[in-house]
Amino acid sequence: MTRPASPPAHGWFITIEGPEGAGKTTQAARLETWFGDAGVPVIRTREPGGTRLGEQLRDLLLESPAGAGEIDPLADALLFNAARRQLVAEVIRPALDGGASVVCARFADSTLAYQGYGSGLDLDTLRSLEAVATAGLRPDLTILLDLPVEVGLARKTETVDQTRFETGFDVAFHRRVRDGFLALASADVARFAVVDGSKSEDAVWSAVRLAVARLVGPFDAPNEPERPVVRIPG
Repeated sequence: MTRPASPPAHGWFITIEGPEGAGKTTQAARLETWFGDAGVPVIRTREPGGTRLGEQLRDLLLESPAGAGEIDPLADALLFNAARRQLVAEVIRPALDGGASVVCARFADSTLAYQGYGSGLDLDTLRSLEAVATAGLRPDLTILLDLPVEVGLARKTETVDQTRFETGFDVAFHRRVRDGFLALASADVARFAVVDGSKSEDAVWSAVRLAVARLVGPFDAPNEPERPVVRIPG
């Protein structure tokens, strides 16, 4: 295995975004393993979660509507940002400052996509909340796993970890979320790489590695039966 290039004085901050069922958790875990095998210090985390407070808020924010009732979109955004603030202060910033890289499944772009594009909240308001929660921290690279909404939702119906976002929101909402992610990617080409998340897990992983190579330098590409699909928005 070719070792990635040395990170800067602080570690790399890589986020993985996408609509439901895109495979964010799976690819984040594979990326963590790849960095670890190459000897690069790495921490994998998720949103909401990653801290004691964050995991408690995760239970509240993601449980089924029967358990949580309807949550006002702005209340949603405030709670997600509360979990985000704790994660940045307790986990992400200390890790980066200590030279470790961080791989996070979901980050601030999810709030813009879900509560902004999906639920119709003002994007500038959400960006102001984000700025406070993150103290200006931005990912070095965001990998957007994109796939048709129907494909992603069908994948989630086969699992036991459905959240209120799968059970309590209609297909039109999820289409707005997907469109929102793509709009965010198109507006920030330098940070985003868009990967076809409808491919096989191994093909998506090959594409993720190609995207990460933009940040960490060259590596030995794996032998994959399917051609990786990576496109830069624009």
